Order: sequence, then C-alpha cells, then structure tokens
Amino acid sequence: MSDRSSEPSPMRVALAEAATAAAGGEVPVGCVIARGGTIIATARNRTIADRDPTAHAEMLAIRAAARALGSERLTDCDLYVTLEPCAMCAAAIAFARIRRLYYGAPDPKGGAVENGVRFFASPTCHHRPDVYAGIGEAEAAALLTKFFRARR
Repeated sequence: MSDRSSEPSPMRVALAEAATAAAGGEVPVGCVIARGGTIIATARNRTIADRDPTAHAEMLAIRAAARALGSERLTDCDLYVTLEPCAMCAAAIAFARIRRLYYGAPDPKGGAVENGVRFFASPTCHHRPDVYAGIGEAEAAALLTKFFRARR
C-alpha cells in the first residue's frame, strides 16, 4: 500500500498543467480527473496547439478519463480545474455525470457555473455535480493575470 501523503493534490497538479499551458502560449487552464483519490486523467488547454476550439482542458481530461475507464459515464469521478468552466465544458461535465466539480478562479466573462448562463441551474440540465469554487483561486488567478498582462 502506497503512502499518498507525499503526492500532490489534484488541484496542485491542475495548477502545474495550467503553468505548462501558459509556457506553451495557451491560456493557462489545467484540469485533473480523479476517482477515489487516484488521478485518472490530466490535461491543459490545447486550442492553439491542436487548432481545435473545443480543446479546453476539461474536454481533453473528460475524453482521456472516459477512454481510461472504458465508459462515457464518470459517475464516481471528481473534476478539478483552475478556471470556472465555460458553457461547453459545463455541458460536458453534466453529460459525463461528473460527481464533483472543484474550480479555482471565477470567470465573469466566460464562466457558466456561477457566472453567465449558470448551466447547472438550467431546468434542461439533467445532472448537476456538487460544485466547490475557490480551490487554489489565488494561484490560478495569478497565472491568468500574468498571462494576459504579457499579451497587452
């Protein structure tokens, strides 16, 4: 039995993925999917690298987790992401039946969980994960601020 006390938390891994995204010129968003304390999938934004507007960290992590687990339903999985998910990613989280969503920084412009369309509050949303906001918020927000400040 391995001692997990020395392993980084899923949000710490997501933050590292976000930093790697920024280093590659992508908007610094990182995502981790875990089940039972074990990380199943990690991803970072790759919209520029992949020339794919759907290559958000959450979408890539959900795809990888579904492949790894052999199921499109991730009912016992938790998703950790450094930025509040957009409407596309919130829909994918609902369709995948993610159990819990943990996110870092809010996104007043593009977020769809507690900002914008508030996807999970919509009557047409058939699955609502438990949502925990503000996890790693300061570090996630600092990565985003630094990234966008360098581009202005």
